Amino acid sequence: MELRFDIRRSDSPWVDSVWTCTSERVTTMTSVAGVRWGLVFWEQDGRSYAAVTGPETRTSTAPVPQGAVFTGIDFAVGTALRALPTPELVDGGIELPDTTRRTFRLDGARWQTPGADDAEALVERLVLAGTVVRDPLVAEVLRGHEPAVSGRTVERRFRAATGLTRGAVRQIERARTAAELLAAGDTAADVVAKLDYFDEPHLARALRTYVGRTVGQLRDGIGGAIALDLDQRLTS
Repeated sequence: MELRFDIRRSDSPWVDSVWTCTSERVTTMTSVAGVRWGLVFWEQDGRSYAAVTGPETRTSTAPVPQGAVFTGIDFAVGTALRALPTPELVDGGIELPDTTRRTFRLDGARWQTPGADDAEALVERLVLAGTVVRDPLVAEVLRGHEPAVSGRTVERRFRAATGLTRGAVRQIERARTAAELLAAGDTAADVVAKLDYFDEPHLARALRTYVGRTVGQLRDGIGGAIALDLDQRLTS
């Protein structure tokens, strides 16, 4: 039983990554915390579906449509849908109505369903139409700049744009990186040192909360299907 992922980074400033996934004899998976919202398209038994997914603040168990083929776009942190604020998507999402193999409906318009190779072309059209937006202050903060406003204002706008605090984004991203390093063969002690965890119990708690795996499970590649590409098939 497995989920087969293929993920590539995007050159678009609006997109973090584009991914495809095929489910083979998998009925449930461990859903991993993540800081980005996304668009997901899938086909199963001759029917087509589309959904908007939100950031996830914790790990959970999620059902997997058997025999489904997925294409997903994970948007850059700080981007948002004009008609659906990201805070409303946290730990949830919505299935989009009236989806066909060729088109889907979003923000009152119909769009061509993308494949993995033309995801950025769709995003460009969404941006030009004003359907996908972003807060320039949040983009500035994510580039490491300190804007000329109060910390409280930054935090308020960051939460409004992302649905998360800056601290939550750092913790979730760090736990995901830790999982990838452990799966690639790093020891727990190495990961603690590389990612500035306080100690190994601190690392273990973060993995349990955000990834749903122990150090041993990640090291040995066990624990069942997981919504994280731990085979390091990341391309650019």
